[in-house]
Amino acid sequence: MRIGLASSWLATVGALLALTGPAQAQDLKVCESTFALCTVAWCDPIPGNDKQVNCHCTVNKSYSAGAQDCTGIVETPKGQQIRSRYFPVKSYAVCSNNRPWAWCLDKPCLIDKNNPEAASCACDVVKDLGAYVIVTSEYTPATCTSGVISSATVQQIDQATESLKKAKVLPPFPIQALNK
Repeated sequence: MRIGLASSWLATVGALLALTGPAQAQDLKVCESTFALCTVAWCDPIPGNDKQVNCHCTVNKSYSAGAQDCTGIVETPKGQQIRSRYFPVKSYAVCSNNRPWAWCLDKPCLIDKNNPEAASCACDVVKDLGAYVIVTSEYTPATCTSGVISSATVQQIDQATESLKKAKVLPPFPIQALNK
């Protein structure tokens, strides 16, 4: 299990909450499987596609949460596919500008054939949904203005935390907002 991977954040914001889309809430489905963790994933444009970006996520095996049931690894003609899912976060910065960010929850991801600890996920580009979060352990002035990163709104993080409290299998961490 690589939960300490992209630092001690232990998270996945991009694979965020129990939402069928960035605006509709429901309870999370918690299960144990192999999944993509996109919390701190930086994303690149997909040529010819302005509605999605390619996010660079990590592969993990643990409990996770999502709007859909766990699928684990699925063999496809393009390679091994997993889904991006949520893992509780410890800290984040709150951003309130109109910068676009990536919505990765439950999105399909391909495991890198040359690096089984990495996955590429096609995530939706969203913006203007209110204050959103960047999962990080330290805040700088560039945190809310650099690149496209996997994210969710503050409200979605709060909803995910409440849903995990009810599930009791994947307890959420106390979350620290770094730039209140």
